Amino acid sequence: MKVFYRIIFCLLTFSLATGHRLLATEISVQQTEDLEFNLDVDSSTITLPKVFRPALDLSGRGFHQQANWPQNLAAKEVLDSWQQDIGFGSIYRLQYNLWEINQLSKDPATQKELLDNYDSLLKKINDAGGIVILDIFGTPFGLSKGLDKRVPPTDLKKFKELIKETIRELSCKKRYSIWYEVWNAPDLDDFFLGRKQDYLNLYQQVAEAARELEAETKIHIPVGGPSTSWWFQGTEDNNIMTPEKGLLYELIKFCYHYRLPLDFISWHAYSTDPRTEDWETKYKKNTVSLIRDWLSYFGFNRNTPLVVDEWNFDRQANILPERKEQSYITASFIPARIENMYRAGLDYQVYFCLEDFQDNKEAVARNVGIFSFEPGQSVYKGAPKAIYNAFRMLGGLGNQMYQGKFKDEFVGIIATKTADYTAFLVYNYIDPEIATNFLSKEIAAFNDAERKFLLNLIKQEKLNEILSGKTDISKLRASNKIKSALKKAAELDSQAKKFQAQERTLKIGLKNLKGVYIYQRYTIDPSCSLDCVFAPSEEKEITADDLYQETLVLKPYSTHLLIWKPKPVEPIVSDTPKVTDAEQKE
Repeated sequence: MKVFYRIIFCLLTFSLATGHRLLATEISVQQTEDLEFNLDVDSSTITLPKVFRPALDLSGRGFHQQANWPQNLAAKEVLDSWQQDIGFGSIYRLQYNLWEINQLSKDPATQKELLDNYDSLLKKINDAGGIVILDIFGTPFGLSKGLDKRVPPTDLKKFKELIKETIRELSCKKRYSIWYEVWNAPDLDDFFLGRKQDYLNLYQQVAEAARELEAETKIHIPVGGPSTSWWFQGTEDNNIMTPEKGLLYELIKFCYHYRLPLDFISWHAYSTDPRTEDWETKYKKNTVSLIRDWLSYFGFNRNTPLVVDEWNFDRQANILPERKEQSYITASFIPARIENMYRAGLDYQVYFCLEDFQDNKEAVARNVGIFSFEPGQSVYKGAPKAIYNAFRMLGGLGNQMYQGKFKDEFVGIIATKTADYTAFLVYNYIDPEIATNFLSKEIAAFNDAERKFLLNLIKQEKLNEILSGKTDISKLRASNKIKSALKKAAELDSQAKKFQAQERTLKIGLKNLKGVYIYQRYTIDPSCSLDCVFAPSEEKEITADDLYQETLVLKPYSTHLLIWKPKPVEPIVSDTPKVTDAEQKE
């Protein structure tokens, strides 16, 4: 069964909801080519939830080879581009490598430069009103029995002193707005070579250091974790059917027993499924609701912030064309995933990451970045992917969001406004693994025999035959529940294939958009994947009266930012000749 769970819950990823809610008035849309969206721009709105803000892990390992530049941090040129185009006013994750800092202890000047580079970025984010999730990892030399930064510290007293001094400097003296995240992916040997108790002991040292400094300075210092590779994962073998054995649940229980602070909870979730956070557990509730139930049960605030601190379009491969030469696909995935994160009840998301991993000390190549670069160059040479423009579109949304319902399997609309303009973000994302993601979602409803049957289909490579219609589902020796799920999966697979090769037409109707407006449309589609200019693909003057309509053609995997901004009133030019000073004297 271990192989089954690994395939189903990791390779096949997660859920497909039976229907989702988007932002519009009450309408019902079938899976047809033509869609319609109607909205009264005078209808009520809510403050744009924080989960929609552009948020990012600032990692990248590429061009920079200087010892005084953090090896987990993207190149300075890329950071500067982001700051100029989008800014640092949201939530950002920064990898803080204690091992790397300690390795420079015999070179104080370089060590200071390294710390100054960390500090400079922290200050920029703080000055912009942003929050930093500072991911603390890497056991310094001398604090453990091993010579590996992944080994948990054995000298917990010294580790606590080091952490306390770090927090004192950054949070108490410099007053940076920082959330301290304890380690990264402690359930994976690539990042942590310890057991469950080792991680919990490590968390305790950080939490106690923060609590003692809070008592001393009266400054709130948030601490959280566990930043596992999936919300249900633990340091020992575990699967989705036993989430209470996972490190996240264990951390909540541990903090309850030892009266430790737990100010936020974080985990990773890589997938192609935009509804990953909204799949149903065996308890008949989604991931977010279940975690909030755990918090309530152990006496914590049910509204404790929940953060997916690493996510990306992922098909279990380090290098994907969808993240480079076809990066318009990932670009369309981003708003689809974030919109569904909001619907599932998530508080924050942090996309991973700013720059590709390549030409680095660990010799790991992974094109997960928003920016690519050319390795081996004497000077920095990189470029933004289409993904970058998706985040610029998110940054262009208004601070107020319309609520309502819009139902389509692939097309979604995030409708917003500000005092100055109305802005819609429209996406057409088709999950390429929609059938297997749907079956993953259904796993919680299956019994052991049904799960085993599904596993055998995968092992025998018969699932594709079923999805393509080569195998008659009604003749399978399986339960009605399995047959029903396979039939639905086949229908979704057929719909996805259809709309991966077919444009959709979206008719937008806006009521009470009265007056003269400048309409702009920014587009990401297959025409551009790398180093795309962020400029309107269409711009025109429109006059709206009572009901305004706009028709939009949506290519597969396209993303559009639509903006309606009132046309500035032209100054009135008087026909009366201007009297000169000389004429006035006469």
